[in-house]
Amino acid sequence: MGLLFPRLAFADDRRALQADDGALSYAELARAAGGHAARLAAMGIAPGARVAVWAQPSIRTFVATVGQLLGGYVTVPLNPKLGARELRHILDDAQPEAVFAADLDAVRARTPKAHLVTMEQASPPRREVDDDPALLLYTSGTTGAPKGAVIPARAVAANIDALAERWRWTDADTVVHALPIFHVHGLVLGALGSLRVGGALRAFGKFEPARIAAALQGEATVSFNVPTMIHRLLDAAEQDPEIARALAGPRLLISGSAGLPVREHRRMEALTGRGIHERYGLTETLINCAVPAYEPPRPGYVGPPLPGVELRLVDDERRPLASDDDATLGEIAVRGPSVFSGYLNRPEATAAVRDIEGWFYTGDLATRTPDGHLRIVGRRSVDLIKTGGYKVGAGEIEAVLLEHPQVREVAVVGVPDDDLGQRIVAFVVPRDPSTPPPAQALIDRVASELTPHKRPREVRMVDGLPRNAMGKVQKKKLI
Repeated sequence: MGLLFPRLAFADDRRALQADDGALSYAELARAAGGHAARLAAMGIAPGARVAVWAQPSIRTFVATVGQLLGGYVTVPLNPKLGARELRHILDDAQPEAVFAADLDAVRARTPKAHLVTMEQASPPRREVDDDPALLLYTSGTTGAPKGAVIPARAVAANIDALAERWRWTDADTVVHALPIFHVHGLVLGALGSLRVGGALRAFGKFEPARIAAALQGEATVSFNVPTMIHRLLDAAEQDPEIARALAGPRLLISGSAGLPVREHRRMEALTGRGIHERYGLTETLINCAVPAYEPPRPGYVGPPLPGVELRLVDDERRPLASDDDATLGEIAVRGPSVFSGYLNRPEATAAVRDIEGWFYTGDLATRTPDGHLRIVGRRSVDLIKTGGYKVGAGEIEAVLLEHPQVREVAVVGVPDDDLGQRIVAFVVPRDPSTPPPAQALIDRVASELTPHKRPREVRMVDGLPRNAMGKVQKKKLI
């Protein structure tokens, strides 16, 4: 695989990164990243040590991250919105030698290890793709305290290279996104992906449809989003034809981190005449599947496995399922070079999700089509509902309910029931709270579109759904 970031070793004046507080060419980034790596060495911090970065959307944050990767350090991105307990847990678990920030005032009061990224200049180290740890990414903590997933350099390189093939991603591309840079989508795909292929990144610190649209009318060719962003872009496009024209411009619109409702695919097609390509991944595995850029978008599906990724569906006993009828539910298991090395300080947790053959059991439920495309229906822990002797995926019920014109958002869960085992309950956010859709109409809609046992037994109208920092619905807070 050669160098981790080849273009930084032969840097030129082409734009590499632009954030709200400035821009850097490849040559400028290489020198600043080299300066940061040299500073760590002068502080007595040896390669292989863990060094945290306060993941503010700043040029300095990217410089620190790249400098640490080139210097052989393990970068621990910290979500700036972490609560006191969460931050204390991660710092106690990761034990970073230092914490670097673009804005020291925002961090100094939260940790005594805080240092300012100073933008010193030096020749950059050359980092080969190796099996050494490169990133320590913390999970969202939906099933307990956040766990640190150790991501080696070869996983980052292999995953970006596979996506470059699947998306025809080259140094001619400019990526636009307003995603957090403490997790896979915004950091690994957005920043590190752009740098590895030799292209450019325009990162926004705050998601604003008008600013994203303006960027898409410029040099941008690819846009990374989560479903909430797509929804808000489409809302804005319905009010402003200029935004609709902007959305039609880039060669590739990507949505990930959660399933994009088919309704949003249809809205995009109606407004712009183009589609959205989805992908599927996790912190521990990076990206597993993606709809190819050279194929039409496939609403409701996340594509086949990436090159180099082995994927299979398994039953409750982790036995492989041969079914490809797009109906049989199975848990997704993956194996390949992009799978993490394990959870830091958590050998038991690692053993619970990865077997001796290297298969990682994702906890995600899916069906598979005859041509290998996956349809994600939810998480085993909260989205597999066992009701009246049947196994039901919450995702397929949500997809039906989202087709109703009066429904803005929905989350389906199973709650304990003495008769059924679990009772299907739909939490619905209406488009207009003053005129919510009739509950019985929603129940009847599911019963007619799916088999009757999949219908909600109860519909609850709510003002909003609880979400984590990546915009994923936290269903356990609804049960």
